[in-house]
Amino acid sequence: MDKTRLEGKNCLITGAARGMGAAVAEHYAEQGANVCVADLNIEGCEEVAKRINDRDGGKAIAVKLNVTERDQMKAAVKATVDAFGSLNVMVNNAGINKPLMFLDITEENWHQIMDVNALGCLIGMQEAAKQMIEQGKENGPYKILNVGSILSRQAFDDVVPYACSKHAVLAMINGGAKALVDHNITVNGYGPGVVRTELWEQLDKDLVSIGKFDKQGQSMDELAEKMILMKRYSYPEDVVGTASFLASPESDYMTGQLLMIDGGMIMQ
Repeated sequence: MDKTRLEGKNCLITGAARGMGAAVAEHYAEQGANVCVADLNIEGCEEVAKRINDRDGGKAIAVKLNVTERDQMKAAVKATVDAFGSLNVMVNNAGINKPLMFLDITEENWHQIMDVNALGCLIGMQEAAKQMIEQGKENGPYKILNVGSILSRQAFDDVVPYACSKHAVLAMINGGAKALVDHNITVNGYGPGVVRTELWEQLDKDLVSIGKFDKQGQSMDELAEKMILMKRYSYPEDVVGTASFLASPESDYMTGQLLMIDGGMIMQ
């Protein structure tokens, strides 16, 4: 591992108290980045930040953040700049899911998922971009990364609001890239597939509760066997390399792209 790949990069990662967000935060720090670990779960953020600060590599701070609240997003950006001097990389990773079969989707279910996954991403992009623009394009390039999904490319009947939110993330990658290119800001993203995290384990339980599967673990196993070319689901460690590449100078000539990390599940 190149421990200097992200040296000097000051990064804000939302939804970073656990799962993929935590893994990306720790991987960035191992490569020399300074990281603001932001999440509603402040205890989890503090644990991740402590792990980072207790070993060689970058530094970390923990910030409590509800991504749907603009004032809190502004405060998280400010905390990053106050701690590290600037903001170079923004990773909009926070997301939730609650499966329901198509005819059972409620307005509450729709708004909850869309608010966090889509509106939260938009607010994160906007507030990060404002800070980056203020810092001056000569100090870039800056990177905004949005976490999409296999469901940015298609939808299943039991997770339609989530798929809509992740289609929106892809639209914001495309539109944001066009809007921010003149400020030396690139906008890209990565789309994980079936990743074994706390989020998916809860999703697995929910899918059993709505009758989509008969027992826990069946969803991941069946998707791996029937739909994933590599015949296995993934772990956060399978995602961090792409997230690091997109934050590094190696991706400076990329913008408006969503890279799939799904074991060959979606090919388009």
